[in-house]
Amino acid sequence: VQLQAFGGGLVQAGGSLRLSCVVSGRTFSTYHMGWFRQAPGKDREVVATIGRNNGPTWYTDSVKGRFTISRDDAKNTVYLQMNSLKVEDTAVYYCAADPPFDGTTSRHEYDYWGQGTEVTVSS
Repeated sequence: VQLQAFGGGLVQAGGSLRLSCVVSGRTFSTYHMGWFRQAPGKDREVVATIGRNNGPTWYTDSVKGRFTISRDDAKNTVYLQMNSLKVEDTAVYYCAADPPFDGTTSRHEYDYWGQGTEVTVSS
């Protein structure tokens, strides 16, 4: 199973970006998926999760109302639409796959990881 994340970049505060993560290998629709981020000097934290077969979504409080996670099983892709970006959203964003349950927020429960895509929000 391979995950490839892309879509990061430099954006001004208040702007938007859409991250994509393409998953190869086993049937994508069977995976619960998550997006995590890691800012410099900080631990990797969960941002959003989505259950398999377009299951339930979950968001960390700091991104609720601004970020939307979605998936397209026909394209083996999970997305993270990020609106109203803030300087504190600056981080490397990672997609991850296959925790045992939907809504899993612990990074240790995810079996597969993408390489990360960097998001920088300037003031």
